[in-house]
Amino acid sequence: MSLFSELEQVVTINSDTANKTGVDAVGAFFCSRFAELGYQACRHPRTAIGDHWHHRAPVVPGQKVLLLGHLDTVDPPGSSPSPSFRMDERWVYGPGVCDMKGGIIVMLEALRAVRSAVGGVCNVDVLLVADEETGSGDARNLIRDLAPEYDVCLVFEAAGKGGEVVVGRKGVGTFTLHVTGVAAHAGNDQALGVCANTLAARALLDLIKLADPERQTTLNVGRMQGGIGANTVSPAASLLFELRYARPDEKDRLLRSIDRLVTNPSLAPGRLVLGGGIQRELFEPDARQGRLLAALRVITGDPLPTERRGGVSDANLTHAAGVVTLDGFGPFGEGDHTPRERALKASFVQRIALVARLIEHHQRQGYRLL
Repeated sequence: MSLFSELEQVVTINSDTANKTGVDAVGAFFCSRFAELGYQACRHPRTAIGDHWHHRAPVVPGQKVLLLGHLDTVDPPGSSPSPSFRMDERWVYGPGVCDMKGGIIVMLEALRAVRSAVGGVCNVDVLLVADEETGSGDARNLIRDLAPEYDVCLVFEAAGKGGEVVVGRKGVGTFTLHVTGVAAHAGNDQALGVCANTLAARALLDLIKLADPERQTTLNVGRMQGGIGANTVSPAASLLFELRYARPDEKDRLLRSIDRLVTNPSLAPGRLVLGGGIQRELFEPDARQGRLLAALRVITGDPLPTERRGGVSDANLTHAAGVVTLDGFGPFGEGDHTPRERALKASFVQRIALVARLIEHHQRQGYRLL
């Protein structure tokens, strides 16, 4: 079966994170394929989201490598409950073709190639999680618990346009600011009220001032809610906002500034309560990653250009857990999380060959990459 035939089978399954049935169907599809390669599946069942799958290879002395991906996709508003898949001469189209059902196909095809070349695969495990697109709120604990087993992690998010692998990603935090005011009749007793909407608006203006484009720090207030009706002073409001930072000192500055905002006496007699926190820590290049990258360039003969991205992935989590991590081993694609998502067919061939070369080297050279 061609790789694009298998890709079509999984793309036409709706596996939005909230669709447990669909995510589990994709997990079962790949479970059978990895079993054919000799992997032992460890299922981590969940009730509210799809199940996570940890596929284990035989273990021998040497370094262990984790190939990390996610089964869930984003279902854009207005999209069909039965996703479509199509191809033309250069591209494949459909939800997940690059993010990241296509990445798992690259992973699977590379392992098939290595098995054909060396007769089996040892010390290279696969973890496929079910809630990456909503922040890995559940999977983060599983990743943290499994991370100490591994020396290297390769993440199969999409490649860069020039074949770049990802060496860094911003940290991200998601917060909700709850504002409590005092309700009052807007005509008869307005002076007795405290307008939560007004306080939230002031807080919003203070929050967006914390962004610093020169330091690649962003802050986005994505949703603002409040009030009862036009004739009532608003008793409650909320702001849902996200911050992203590329430097550790910026994380510290943002958190200190937000704490000062919440306790700002000028916003009394209203009350502000902050919920949420840092979702994924900063993924930064380091010396160990540099050594891995240099080794992979020699092993594969590929220049492996690099890039940093503002978006986050589970690479943030494995890096934070102390595993030497590189990301972007999936195919190159565009328009992910939209109905326009597509992936370049030639990039599948390139990425499969690249990953197969480095895993085969790991198998033939004493199970080492570093």
